[in-house]
Amino acid sequence: MAEAKYFYGLGRRKSATARARLYKGKGSVTINDKPAAEYLSGNTTLLAEVTDPLAVVGKQKEYDITIRVNGGGLSGQVDAIKLAIAKAITAEHSDLRPTLKKADMLKRDPREKERKKYGLRSARKREQFSKR
Repeated sequence: MAEAKYFYGLGRRKSATARARLYKGKGSVTINDKPAAEYLSGNTTLLAEVTDPLAVVGKQKEYDITIRVNGGGLSGQVDAIKLAIAKAITAEHSDLRPTLKKADMLKRDPREKERKKYGLRSARKREQFSKR
């Protein structure tokens, strides 16, 4: 059977879903067919956050990463990408799992938007209560 050409990871956060593929390479990051710096519109903080899982295990320049992400805003997408990359790393190097776990990279943040309930203005906001 042929060896896998890439390692796959899926990450989710709020309503964003990210699918990451790690290939052996020189460290380029592509998000939705654009370079990461262009996709994140030059935001250096978010750009650094995307490669956090690789920085934790010290493998920044060993992999080319291709990411497909949809849904949510930029911040939610970046958190989903981080989780996807961390899962892809553990797919190849299961011995690095404790390191990533200790750095809180393998936790899925469960907070989602709460649905609007009938009779209310939003999820919890109601009309002002009047005693008289």
